[in-house]
Amino acid sequence: MVITMDPKIAAANALEAVLEARPGESILIVVDDILKDIGYAFAKGGLELGLWTRIFVMETEPEEFRKAVPPELVEMINGPNPPDIYINLLRGPADETPFRIKIIKLETRKGESRLGHCPGINMEMLTEGALSLSREENAEMQEQARNLLAILQDVESVHVTAPAGSDFTLGVKGRTWFSDTFLNWHEMKWLNLPTGEVLVGPIETSMQGTLVCDLAVGGIRPLDKPITLQVKDGYVESLSCEDDKALEIVEKTQATDKMARFVGEFAIGLNSKARIVKEFLESEKVGNTIHVAFGNNMDYPGVSANNSANHQDFLVDRPTVEITYSDGRKKTIMKDGKLIL
Repeated sequence: MVITMDPKIAAANALEAVLEARPGESILIVVDDILKDIGYAFAKGGLELGLWTRIFVMETEPEEFRKAVPPELVEMINGPNPPDIYINLLRGPADETPFRIKIIKLETRKGESRLGHCPGINMEMLTEGALSLSREENAEMQEQARNLLAILQDVESVHVTAPAGSDFTLGVKGRTWFSDTFLNWHEMKWLNLPTGEVLVGPIETSMQGTLVCDLAVGGIRPLDKPITLQVKDGYVESLSCEDDKALEIVEKTQATDKMARFVGEFAIGLNSKARIVKEFLESEKVGNTIHVAFGNNMDYPGVSANNSANHQDFLVDRPTVEITYSDGRKKTIMKDGKLIL
């Protein structure tokens, strides 16, 4: 039997445990009209935490994709007293990724606000999925992330293999590992909700080998057929898939600009309640998986250099992950999808 959580409680838990919301702070909830029920859940959760709460609802059209941030919202964001917290509750098609990058930049450019960004969110995430975490479950996941981050200090390279055929390496020397399970006040002011990753922006020209995505792709859905990417010097040289529609979407996304074909992210999933579902926002947090993204990573802490207007993720099942430290030591931190801490 699936145990469901009150969405108001789930929203309040995320606001308090992840975004560190405190009584007396202000929050602006930016929500697409088709997701108003979720917006109201976050509003009720915020009010219960004692937050000054506002909602901005944006109109959507099923076959039209937003390109620009509405002028009224730009005016609110650029006002003299920005909110302490933003929550973006947005639909998740890949076609709106450039818009989502624009709104993130607007909301975070002053460095005064925290942001929970939720592209592709749905109510089930709050009631039984990756956002239905208790305060205690959030704390456990945060502890696991911190333990993993401690192991990943001074790592120079990562080698991934997986049953579906993935076999690739990534260079991460000088790059900063971080987690979305908690807010890092010194290095990053925004994160995706739901949370559940430890990730890094690899050296953009470092990835070598074969990536076989056998679970899901950002902006598409859970896959019927795997997608294979051949990567050299960080750049996707070729794509193949027996699902012509999925292949067409990926090719279109990677044609956004030159940097859309260069690696931008490597991540390890940690969320025990995350599921493989249509919305990749949740799928990428599933435990026992890793994912690699190509495209933008300019908002990552530390050094980053991929300024693409797009970002697309590829999820891999049951990976084995070996890391190599700068002194040559090697350590397996995940074996067939199981973390070794």
